Order: sequence, then C-alpha cells, then structure tokens
Amino acid sequence: MTFDDFYFDYGLMDALDAMGFSKPTPIQELAIPVILEHKDLIACAQTGTGKTAAYVLPILNKIAESDHSHLNTLILAPTRELAMQIDQQVQGFSYYIQVSSIPIYGGGDGASWDQQKKALKHGADIIIATPGRLISQLISGDINFEHLEHLVLDEADRMLDMGFYEDIVKIISYLPKDRQTLLFSATMPPKIRTLASKILYKPEEISIAISKPAEGILQQAYLTYDPQKIPLLGEIFKATAYQSVIIFAGTKEKVKSLQFELKKIGLKAKSFHSDLEQKEREDLMNEFRSRKVQVLIGTDILSRGIDVDGIDLVVNFDVPPDPEDYVHRIGRTARAETKGTAITFINEKDQRRFHAIETLIEKEIPKLPLPESLGQAPLYEPSKRVERTFHKKGPRKNTNGPSKPGQFRR
Repeated sequence: MTFDDFYFDYGLMDALDAMGFSKPTPIQELAIPVILEHKDLIACAQTGTGKTAAYVLPILNKIAESDHSHLNTLILAPTRELAMQIDQQVQGFSYYIQVSSIPIYGGGDGASWDQQKKALKHGADIIIATPGRLISQLISGDINFEHLEHLVLDEADRMLDMGFYEDIVKIISYLPKDRQTLLFSATMPPKIRTLASKILYKPEEISIAISKPAEGILQQAYLTYDPQKIPLLGEIFKATAYQSVIIFAGTKEKVKSLQFELKKIGLKAKSFHSDLEQKEREDLMNEFRSRKVQVLIGTDILSRGIDVDGIDLVVNFDVPPDPEDYVHRIGRTARAETKGTAITFINEKDQRRFHAIETLIEKEIPKLPLPESLGQAPLYEPSKRVERTFHKKGPRKNTNGPSKPGQFRR
C-alpha cells in the first residue's frame, strides 16, 4: 500500500512527496481508513510508529475538502514538547493547503497568552493543547467549540498518569456531542478503558506492536553498584564516539546532579527538567537537534515528548519502575528504520525491575562485563529480595530510659 491508495487532496499529496513519505506505517495503514469513514477510534500504538500522521493526515484531508471557516479540531497532548511536535507536523503536512494551527501550552509570557487566546476565539483550524493551559483559557474567556468536528487525545495514558483526568472531562463538557473522537495510547490500562467508554461512541479498535522495541535497537546492560555508574559512563564514551545521547534518570534531582557530574568527566551534557522556563526548554532542544549539546539528561516525561532524529545512544542511568517506560525510553533511538544502542545500568536494588522488563519484551538482554578498572559488579539475582538500608541519625530520646543508637522502643 502507498499513500496514493487513500486518495488524499492533491495539496496534501504534494506535501507527502516533498517530505519523502511514500508508504504508510502499519498504524497509518489501519487507522487512516477508519478516520476517513468518520468512526471513533481507540488506537494502541507506542511512540515512533507514526501515530501522529495516522490521525493528522485524514483530518487535514477532511478540512482541505470542506468549506471551513471555524475551529475544526482539538488535539490534547500531555506536554508542551509533544504539543509543539504535533504542531510542527501539522504545519509540514499542510504546507500546500489552507489549514492553520496553533499550539496552546503554559510557560510563555503575556504575549503568547494573548496570541493563544485570539487564536481560540477567532479560529485556527486545529488547536493542539495541553489540558491545564486550555482549562485556563476556557475559564478566562468565551471560546466557541460549537462547530468542532474532531477531538484527538494523544498519549492518553500519559495524560492520566500526570493527573489530567478531571481536566479532560471538563474540557469535553465544552465540546459538541456530535463529533469524531480519536484516542491514541501507548498502553491500555483499565483507566483508559473507563475514559474511552465515557467519551467515544462505538469505537473501532486497533493495536500495533505493543511493548516491543524496534529491531534496530542494540540492547545491552551492565550490572553495577551506584558509585560505579559515572565512571562507567566515561568508559562507554571513551570506547565509542557517540554524537547524540539521551540519559534517563529516575528523578528531577538526579537529572540536575548528573549534568554537573558528567561535565566533570568532559561530556557536553545539559539537563532537561520542569524547572526550566519555556524559552530555555526550546533553546535546549534546538541545541540538541543541532548537535551543539551532545548529551541530554531527563526523566520519563522526556521519553514521550521528544522527536529528534539521529539519536545513537540511550542510557538508562536508573531502571524505570514501569516496564512500559523502558520501551518508550529506548524508542528514542533507532527511529525510522535506523540503528541505535540502548544501555541500562542495573544496581542490586533494580534487578527485579529489570527482570520484569525482560519478561515484558520476551527477550533476555545481554549483561556486559564491567571494565576491570571499575572493580567487581553485583551478581544478577533478580529473584533475591534486597532490603533497603535506612540510615539512623543517632539515639532517639525516650522517656522510659536511655536508648542505644539504632534501637527503637514501642
């Protein structure tokens, strides 16, 4: 199958040709006909499968073929980075047709707020919004959704994980009931099913390659104690000249500290986190895309909100608690049928988590030996329960008598 089989508008086909799109991905091949038939849809597809184009292309085709003069489509996304990424794709695909779009997200100045408000009130064809900022705009003024035809929830599972359920329900209360609703999610837990049952009408369902990393990803792991992780990163970069790297850590605080630790060993690393202003985030992403920044450090939110080609290495500095997040993290590399490497550091406490990942993807990931200079590594014993160590600050005062350090009375 090629895109010619969908009989898209000529201007849309010109854009696809200019962008080098010839054959649809599996999710596009299955989803586009359903959307063109104006049916509601639940699609389970992970990042990197072409899901954005799967809904953007048929919606653009509908708008191009209609006599439109109103807000036509609302796309909800969990993060500003994803909202901007979707908007960039809309602009690319609509280059030869008369369709306008604007992303609505927080973190900007007063001018961006006013620009977003004007677009909502007077009509871009497509609005791509984060739920929180859209709620703020809805409260502050009159926005006319009367003629809205399409609602898209992209990465719905991540939006619910981030606590946007009530916001989504409130936003939907402003929308006409007679609309087409498309829900895209990387996973399909019960809470997504519950939401879908409330907002979709007799939906078609599609599931594509759930929780299976791309074949082009070379997956490796090291068993390591925490103090060995930074020196191990240094050894990895000495061995291979990686040009574009993402390192995932478990917390925002860890992300910040890693930036300074990596600079000490000579790596051009910068951290990406929620404390940065929007302008700082955009500048950082531009530097990363242009290879001015070699290493980008972030948490799991970054794993679904970044679209950068040519990332040749992903490092899991910490094993993610959710096996699904492992798939999203390493999916940043080996995109569009390219090759890439994913390396995970496994300390003694994270071995059970990593075993859960191997169970999910139905593959045992090779455990490479540590360089001799770093000393001995932990044994891989995922079935062994590791007790957490709690550091006591000294003796507790007790009215019943003296206590020894570490001793506690009931």
